Amino acid sequence: MTDGYSAWAPLVVTPADIGAEAAPGGLIGHLRGLDDVEALLIREKALVFRGFRVTGAELETVMDLLLPNRLAYVNGNSPRTKVGQNIYTSTEYPPEYTISMHNELSYAHRWPARLLFFCERAAETGGATPVVDGVRWLEALDPEVRERFAGGVCYSQHLHGGRGFGKSWQETFETASRTEVEAFLTSTGASHEWTRDGGLRISQVRQSTVKHPVTGAEVWFNQADQWHAAGLGDETAAALHRIMPEKDLPQSVSFADGSPIPAEYVRQVRDRGLETAVDVDWQAGDVLLIDNVLVGHGRRSFTGPRRVLVAMSG
Repeated sequence: MTDGYSAWAPLVVTPADIGAEAAPGGLIGHLRGLDDVEALLIREKALVFRGFRVTGAELETVMDLLLPNRLAYVNGNSPRTKVGQNIYTSTEYPPEYTISMHNELSYAHRWPARLLFFCERAAETGGATPVVDGVRWLEALDPEVRERFAGGVCYSQHLHGGRGFGKSWQETFETASRTEVEAFLTSTGASHEWTRDGGLRISQVRQSTVKHPVTGAEVWFNQADQWHAAGLGDETAAALHRIMPEKDLPQSVSFADGSPIPAEYVRQVRDRGLETAVDVDWQAGDVLLIDNVLVGHGRRSFTGPRRVLVAMSG
């Protein structure tokens, strides 16, 4: 592992750094004056704008400057609430759980190029958003694990039709039209079938790593540890398997050839991603922008109310 990767952290930009007013207008003026946000983001991989006291009232303006062509969270597997024009709560998993590192929608045929997080309210304790350099994460894995994953992975989803465990297909695709869902899945190369109870099964083979389209850097880029029952912890995984077969779980994963992924591989991917991550400890008004290919993200456990919003763009 090179020193450059081991020392990486997001670039923190404050009013004092840029000679701007410590107010939302100071950030907005700075962003309007930037010649090339994309080049800056690719170079730094993640940017934290802190001390500008951004509120929900200015968020749309900030997002318009940092996220061209905001995307809907279609085919997403994380529980969220839509709170604005393609603006969502970051996740609604219970606060006592840590969410492991991942690149948003890395299991899909297309993924957002950028993610923006906005801290409306920081947690009383914990609640950081860890971010990890994808090159460093890949290098942290044992050669055996990298080699076994080289052929890609197969993601499987079982989405209920309105009542059941996990998310419904209507929530996942933000539509109640089977025709629209079928057209979307066909365009992605995923295979699917409707079940007798109104549910939907989806299977799609995807990559385990990708190369950044600009820098050419190869990064770890899959969510096998989040889709694998072992990633939930041994006790939870055992409990789920007592309740239902793996094919009926809301989501599962195997190697691309259909062979099972060993639990120890999954735990290594999860743990080393978190170990190599850098925490962004939130302050109310912070804005975090990340390159979704170069950088993975997660969430630390927390106590007290916390509200972090997220949006994404192509």
